[in-house]
Amino acid sequence: MNGLNFAALACAAGLAAMPAWAADAPKAPTIDQSLEMASFGSPKISPDGKKVVYEVTTTNWDTNAFETTLWMADAAAGGRPRRLTLAQKSSSDAAWSPDGRWIAFLSDRPGALPKSPVDKKQLYVMPADGGEAQQVAVFEKGVNSFEWSPQSNSLAVAAEVPDPKALKDRKEAFGDYHVIHADYGMVQLWLVRLPETDTAGRALPPPAPVPITEDETFSVGEFSWAPDGRTLAFSAQRDPDLISAFTSAIYTVAVYTKTVKKIVDAPGPNTDPHWSPDGTQIAFRAAPGAKYFFYANQKIAVVGRDGGPVKVVDPAFDEDAAVVRWAPEGIYFSARKGVESHLYLDDPATGTAKLVPLPGTEIASRFSFSKDFQKVAYLGANANAYTEVYTQLLGGGVAVKLTRGGDQVGGRAIARREVVSWKSGDGTRVEGVLYTPANFDPAKKYPLLVVIHGGPTGIDTPSISADRYYPIERFVEKGAVVLRPNYRGSAGYGEKFRSLNVRNLGVGDYADVISGVDSLIARGFVDKDRVGAMGWSEGGYISAFITTSSDRFKAVSVGAGISDWMTYYANTDITPFTRQYLLATPWDDPKIYAKTSPITYVAKAKTPTLIQQGSADKRVPVADSFELRQALEDHGVPVKMVLYDGFGHPINKPKQQRAVMEENENWFGHYIFGEPLAPALTPAPPKKAAAD
Repeated sequence: MNGLNFAALACAAGLAAMPAWAADAPKAPTIDQSLEMASFGSPKISPDGKKVVYEVTTTNWDTNAFETTLWMADAAAGGRPRRLTLAQKSSSDAAWSPDGRWIAFLSDRPGALPKSPVDKKQLYVMPADGGEAQQVAVFEKGVNSFEWSPQSNSLAVAAEVPDPKALKDRKEAFGDYHVIHADYGMVQLWLVRLPETDTAGRALPPPAPVPITEDETFSVGEFSWAPDGRTLAFSAQRDPDLISAFTSAIYTVAVYTKTVKKIVDAPGPNTDPHWSPDGTQIAFRAAPGAKYFFYANQKIAVVGRDGGPVKVVDPAFDEDAAVVRWAPEGIYFSARKGVESHLYLDDPATGTAKLVPLPGTEIASRFSFSKDFQKVAYLGANANAYTEVYTQLLGGGVAVKLTRGGDQVGGRAIARREVVSWKSGDGTRVEGVLYTPANFDPAKKYPLLVVIHGGPTGIDTPSISADRYYPIERFVEKGAVVLRPNYRGSAGYGEKFRSLNVRNLGVGDYADVISGVDSLIARGFVDKDRVGAMGWSEGGYISAFITTSSDRFKAVSVGAGISDWMTYYANTDITPFTRQYLLATPWDDPKIYAKTSPITYVAKAKTPTLIQQGSADKRVPVADSFELRQALEDHGVPVKMVLYDGFGHPINKPKQQRAVMEENENWFGHYIFGEPLAPALTPAPPKKAAAD
């Protein structure tokens, strides 16, 4: 288990090798094997449409990290992928220069330039036809994002400004501390020029980055170059704090004179600007003007490059729309549709959107276009298929699969996924994904485990992915069926559905879950006396609601879940979330905070509950987990709480994810499957090396 899993890596990148464990492993992957499965990200097609760069993320047990490397494949089928980055740490966010000669990317590898900070992402550029990558700038706080200029000779970079001298002096005198809602590190834009070469063809040291914006009254978000390469459009909010998202506006800046102009000042958030091909207009993502934008549709709006009236170009489209690119034929955007996700094309003149068909990959995302918009690269999957990198000709043709990640589950009895639906208590139609074993017999009775996604605007789809947090495939192998409900609030079903849990959090969500359980029991194949539930974040909150509101479940696992909205509101880093969903603060309406808090109903709790969370979680304060644990203990309910030291809201290292999964397997193994309950995890003995 030490080092990179090169067998899985080769398979994922598109080679013929099978994972070494495929021949003699059990029907379902072990927890370690699931954690070792490679995944893909961020495919970027070359301007000429002939090559695709993409990310492969694998597991390094030695460094206890999920590490990302860059690979390149021919955009046509049959080519052998090759690995582009070999350095330690990760490389990601690749982007082709518009002339196709260079590939820029970010990496947290040890920096090659003087004064490079440790473990901060820096900007690198490599020749597209092969060769060493060169670090082209040093940013004290690392790089957030970048974009090539249209001329391919420079890049715009968004990065946090260095600590000012006054702050450095304060740290020297008083040590580290920070003032809440102050001491912000504002993100600004910088120009990075490619290094020149000397007469012998050797690269000279790169010139220092040049500030483009230096305004202390805003912090930059997304940005893009105008076609003429002289102007940038960008979004910015008053500070980088999550609670300031509503202040986000759209600006332009003249790159060489640094003249900044605010062109959209409507109520926000207004984000992610993209230029029209002729450079006269800017498309961006808008609320638009919605007071409660957490669950309102995000629309595509257009404004002139110098400001003026703002026009929403997709008023009838009932889902969140995310701009991908503005092409001569219209604005390409991505959006969800139920459990599917698609590419759409919007005509700004008529405000009509049409679906761009990508047959066989109805769960598609992360789109990238060739320069002539004739070809697209993307991540794609379908029901019961692994997410792969694809290319396809726009306007027709067959999707070409460039990777073979699905080989990692080849030869296994992976659970079958199907979309099911039911009516909740108030008549709302709810969908979910049902996992059943390959030999499923509807005449038999199966334990049911409910795995609840976070969000609430998350979504579960029927595609195949490696298990994380919860060993779902192993639960199915043990004899369970699994339901993953897309409860009210989930994305993909329109704004009305997303707002059904406003002032109804937990209550309506629980009704959706329990009605889904009832619908499966009514179909005759669920053992109603062996039902469990688990989830992380919002899924953990709903699981906590189940613990305190129902005696129908035999076991529950609460991952980083809210137990008390009052405690949450006072401690989270995203307080507007609660105000928008409950339409009040706890000081103004304590009753709605009590009604929707699991802790209110804890006197009724009987269900054995596992609680897991990162000790440094700022999104869901860890105090909520302590509060739930203490209340359950005081009421004599079996409870176990596990804190993962130093982790925030996600548990994002493989060894700790292993612990999360094994704790859940242990908990439900006992209460659902009747196995012994281990009080603590016992490490497996190290594998002996094979004899020479």
